[in-house]
Order: sequence, then C-alpha cells, then structure tokens
Amino acid sequence: MLIVTTDAVAGREVTEVLGLVRGSTVRAKHLGTDIIAGLRNLVGGEVREYASLLAGTREQAIDRMVDEARGLGADAILAMRLQTSTISQGASEVLAYGTAVRLK
Repeated sequence: MLIVTTDAVAGREVTEVLGLVRGSTVRAKHLGTDIIAGLRNLVGGEVREYASLLAGTREQAIDRMVDEARGLGADAILAMRLQTSTISQGASEVLAYGTAVRLK
C-alpha cells in the first residue's frame, strides 16, 4: 500500500477515488511509565517511554487505516494525515486518515 501526504503521486494517474479511510486507537499512560518519565523529566532529555508509546500508537492507527483501504480495494492512500486529541488526562487518541484510491 502506497501512502503519501501529497494529493497526487508523480507519474501515476488516479483512476478511482474510493473515499475517506481512517484508523484510530486510544492509548493510556502506564503508572510505571509515568514514574520513570517523571524522574527523567527532572534531569531533562528525551522521555523515551512516551516516545515509544506514541510511536506504537501511530503505527497501530496507520495499520488500521491501511486495513480499511485494502477492504475497499485501494492500492494507495493520498493526503494522509495524523491527528492527536486528548480523551482524558493520561489518555490520547491518534487518528490516521486519508483518501483511498486506485492508481493506473
């Protein structure tokens, strides 16, 4: 599955627009991760525990979007975007969305 953030793919023609596809997931922080991240925050630097959590969350949202696009028979997703929103203190949603298309 070709995924691009642009509205077109150079050298390829869109033959059919299949519509909006999306995938989302909600993740919450873990108490142990919070404690380690809090300590790391005191000394500064990257909070690897949160970075890892967010990376996995983004990948899961993208995978779910791709599954939806495959179900429509798409071979590409154009104009892919990621959006994050806070659900509650300590829990966030990551949404991946784009336009499923067939390319020539």
